[in-house]
Amino acid sequence: MLIVSATALIVPRLSVAGPTPSPPGAEEYIIWPYDGATITGGFWIRMGLRNMGVCPKGIDKPQAGHHHVLVDTDLPPMDQPIPSDRNHLHFGAGETEARLELPPGKHTLQLLLGDHNHVPHNPPVYSNKITVTVR
Repeated sequence: MLIVSATALIVPRLSVAGPTPSPPGAEEYIIWPYDGATITGGFWIRMGLRNMGVCPKGIDKPQAGHHHVLVDTDLPPMDQPIPSDRNHLHFGAGETEARLELPPGKHTLQLLLGDHNHVPHNPPVYSNKITVTVR
């Protein structure tokens, strides 16, 4: 006789990203600063994107989205809107560069592209995580 517990029937969520598709070869990357950079005071982050376009939040345009900078945090859930707080900076006007003011010390930075509703694309488009030191 085979006994199956009720917990064995739970099916995991299959959704790993939002409903907005991203094209093959889409890539997000940090142009500046470079990984391992030591920076004095505030600095400009420059954001790059290949094989997709940048447009403001709220604009539902195919193969386009807007940048989010993740500071000292890991990637958020990919099937939900990207949080908006001091660790998840939104650039919903379509900015490709922005001035960051971080306290002295080591910090991680990573880019994550969001669709018109701030949800990551499917598959998600994000940069490598880099580390910078602010003096």
